[in-house]
Amino acid sequence: MDLANLVKLIQDFKGVTRKNSISEVTNLLESVYNISGDVLLDFGDDASAIDIGNNQVILFAADGIWGQLIELDPYWAGYCAVLVNVNDIAAMGGKPLAMVNILAANNDNVSEELIKGIKCGCEKFNVPMVGGHFHPDAEYNSVSVAIIGIMDKDKIISSSGANVGDKVLVAIDLEGRFYDEETKLNWDTTYNKDFQLVRDQISVMNKIANEKLPTAGKDISNPGILGTLEMLLEASGVGAVVNLEKIPKNEDVPWEVWLKAYPGAGFVLTAPSENCDNIIKNLEKYSLTTNVVGTVTNEKVLYLENENEKLAVFKQDENPVLKFGDY
Repeated sequence: MDLANLVKLIQDFKGVTRKNSISEVTNLLESVYNISGDVLLDFGDDASAIDIGNNQVILFAADGIWGQLIELDPYWAGYCAVLVNVNDIAAMGGKPLAMVNILAANNDNVSEELIKGIKCGCEKFNVPMVGGHFHPDAEYNSVSVAIIGIMDKDKIISSSGANVGDKVLVAIDLEGRFYDEETKLNWDTTYNKDFQLVRDQISVMNKIANEKLPTAGKDISNPGILGTLEMLLEASGVGAVVNLEKIPKNEDVPWEVWLKAYPGAGFVLTAPSENCDNIIKNLEKYSLTTNVVGTVTNEKVLYLENENEKLAVFKQDENPVLKFGDY
């Protein structure tokens, strides 16, 4: 294992580097982010949390799909637009309630396939698509979806709750396939799975949140396992040391591919050591292989170790993923 080369591949991965520009948007919107005073979390979480009283919050998130995926397979792009949004609510322990979409298409075939994919995703996850907006004569193809969920205010799994000394856990459904064998970025674990199992993988996150077992969490997204973990660490103002060999992995996939893949069902979590066994027991009931992979530290650096090597992947004062705030 060439650990230095693996670290460089992660640092240069487009799924990581394209996140850097988010701060350009958030900096411009900072003054209006909490203009009502009801928004509970800062930028950097999978969904915003809006206080609606009675110890409840509305979780509100949105995602757009890469244009490259739409050109490759618009049906799959529509399906994934649902998947990624449902995962954003699940990662925070919430219950997904409903979605809306914005579609643009330059021909009828593309729009039809996008909509068919969205419909399939709604059926798979049992979350309704209740409206949206359609540009039928656009010069481009795009799909974006927004979602709302609900959760108790005092039980949210945020990205900012990790504490020094917490354990880092990675949970991934290892039973899947790469949807596109050429790019090998989308590790599909939901499309061919039983409806109930897929829905249980969402609802079990609500269960462990209600039991207040994790201190922080995120769903594994475009930056891959370590890039997603780094986003959590940045939001919490901490670092971590992670052991490569403890990360759950499909044995047929090499590390340089696996660490960059976006799984259909996968989460990074932090928790006190005494809660880890209970988290693992709950998640593994539903095909989410879960391991303790490391420890949260007070140094704002994410280290990856393997055998006798230990290298810094991200340093918040040099190469953060999100570039939020003053690290």
